[in-house]
Amino acid sequence: MSKITRHQSNPVLSGAVEYHGFVFLAGMTADDLSQDVLGQTQQVLAKIDAALEGHGTDKTRLLQAQIWLKDIRDREAMNKLWVEWLPKEGAPARACVQANMADPRHLVEIMVTACR
Repeated sequence: MSKITRHQSNPVLSGAVEYHGFVFLAGMTADDLSQDVLGQTQQVLAKIDAALEGHGTDKTRLLQAQIWLKDIRDREAMNKLWVEWLPKEGAPARACVQANMADPRHLVEIMVTACR
């Protein structure tokens, strides 16, 4: 049976799970919640880059993304940064929805799956 490796785990979630060459990252949010959706999105994308690198992969290997926005009207602004961040012809399968956030100061949360 293949090994499942969990990282940065607590009773509620793991920050990342590795299985069969796949890396599943938990949803990531910004640290500086005083920023607008553009500032928060930049922070989240940088955190994703760092987390993927820490697990031996990068954004060129993205398979899937789930994006939650506090206000779906921020989708166009977030998408501008998202498209600039993605590698050319490297868009993953994706969902983007409006959601009530656990902390109302969070404007965006992104969760990705990649392979090595």
